[in-house]
Amino acid sequence: MGKAGTPSAVMLFCSVMFHDDAQAARALALLTEKFGPISYQSVKMPFDYTAYYCREMDSPLYRYVVAFEKLVPRDHLAPAKTYSNAIEDRLSSAGLRKVNLDPGILSMENISLATTKPYSHRIYLSDGIWAEVTLMYQGNAYHPLEWTYPDYASEEMVTIFKKLRATYKEKIQCQEV
Repeated sequence: MGKAGTPSAVMLFCSVMFHDDAQAARALALLTEKFGPISYQSVKMPFDYTAYYCREMDSPLYRYVVAFEKLVPRDHLAPAKTYSNAIEDRLSSAGLRKVNLDPGILSMENISLATTKPYSHRIYLSDGIWAEVTLMYQGNAYHPLEWTYPDYASEEMVTIFKKLRATYKEKIQCQEV
């Protein structure tokens, strides 16, 4: 019989999709109020994988990926999504979102995203939030799964996550010493 243990803390990150730079800046400020300093922020990347969000948020759309300095327990994902939803609501206008925030966690073994939408491959966490393994790390590389969104499977995103994984690995090794 296996014994239950406490897993290592994980790196909390968030994808910030937006049209208006000022709205993205407001969202980042609110995220740092809750989760602390940002240790990594990607360059501003065009988001052109789908037009789905343009009806609500306008176009063109962009994205930042940010990671937070402080490692968090793995069960922090559901509260992070609940908080990010509250930010989306707070920054919305006339019922339309101005930012789309997708928090996730990075561990040595995978990238997991939080969502409010149930599906066959998603695990319920709490408070209306599900989790989905989006990328698996095997053989020194990230691998998408059949349900991985195309943008998360892109070379650009995989490169970002490989960089963040190296930083995360250093952090957890320092904690073990």
